[in-house]
Amino acid sequence: MKLSFSAADEAFRNEVADWLAANLCGEFEQIRYRGGPGDEHSYVQERKAWERKLHEGGWTGLGWPCAYGGRGATIEQQVIFNEEYARAGGPGRMGHIGETLTGPTLIAFGTEQQKQRFLPGILRGEDLWCQGYSEPSAGSDLANVKTRARYDEARGRWLITGQKVWTSLAHESQYCFVIARTDPASVGQKGLGFFLLAMDQPGIEVRPIEQLTGTSEFNEVFFDDAVCGADDIVGAPGEGWKVAMGLLGFERGVSTLGQQMLFQNEFDEVVRIARENGAAADPALRQRIADAHVGLRIMRFNSMRMLSGGGDDGSLSREAMIYKLYWATWHRNLGKLAMDVLGPESEILDGAPYQLNRLQSLFLFTRSDTIYGGTNQIQRNIIAERALGMPREPRG
Repeated sequence: MKLSFSAADEAFRNEVADWLAANLCGEFEQIRYRGGPGDEHSYVQERKAWERKLHEGGWTGLGWPCAYGGRGATIEQQVIFNEEYARAGGPGRMGHIGETLTGPTLIAFGTEQQKQRFLPGILRGEDLWCQGYSEPSAGSDLANVKTRARYDEARGRWLITGQKVWTSLAHESQYCFVIARTDPASVGQKGLGFFLLAMDQPGIEVRPIEQLTGTSEFNEVFFDDAVCGADDIVGAPGEGWKVAMGLLGFERGVSTLGQQMLFQNEFDEVVRIARENGAAADPALRQRIADAHVGLRIMRFNSMRMLSGGGDDGSLSREAMIYKLYWATWHRNLGKLAMDVLGPESEILDGAPYQLNRLQSLFLFTRSDTIYGGTNQIQRNIIAERALGMPREPRG
């Protein structure tokens, strides 16, 4: 685990900081610190424009190989970029799923034709992606997916039928990667495919899910013989689980750095308010603030450890397997701390439609952190069985 930076790295840091200072202003000033968890509905068009601006500056696909339009940046440089991005108040990324999940997955598992077709639009910030994993009966138990993929031999295409749920920003996305069952007789991890679908077609319906915060960045997505080209399956039919797990490995890779930088900005806001309203003088709150700071630093160090041992295929180290459980619990606790720092009056609002401030939205949104992406209970099973080699939990 390397926690120091060379002189060349620090020169890169200055380059990043100077570019952000020169560009995250003017028309983009209003989106600084916006678009994080619970705030993804804010300034959507402006944040889309920001994605294109990042591409113009050469800051998208930072760690991608140069052969595919990236900068081939080292892990240290990627850490630096995310640190400086957060320090400058960079907004939540609209292109996160495409750049940090779809792109690396295609580079690792896709065909050359798929890379040439899909990677440029991701880099340019023009093509946004969403994730078609969870279903009503397949949340933490992802291998229980029921969405079906049937190959239409007459027309040489796949037809996708089923339902996905909790699909972030599906209403803003041009594409979706979908896990579907290619073998109707299969169960569990076998017989799955990993498909790349265009969202703008008659066979797809997107329905927003209104959250506790009153916003709707999550959606249900219904597929009714949605068309997927014969060349738009990643890997062979039946290899979907391998590709899906590789993608989840990338999710616990470099993409964690940007997430942590958003956490840092939220934590800094809690500290600022605690100093302004006197909450920092309360010994109990001051101790909880200190604990949150320590927890965030531990999260960063573990991410550095994960990244120093990661592979190019998304394979997970033991350190990576604890990450979801750790950050979800930490972030939920930060939301509660934010409300306690704001004081009891923050729990009272005039009435619907509720005008939530940034930390109120944070508190409500973080209630979901320990559920989506694999519940805390499922994460503990993964740690026990896959990381520690303990016996599998009995299953009915």
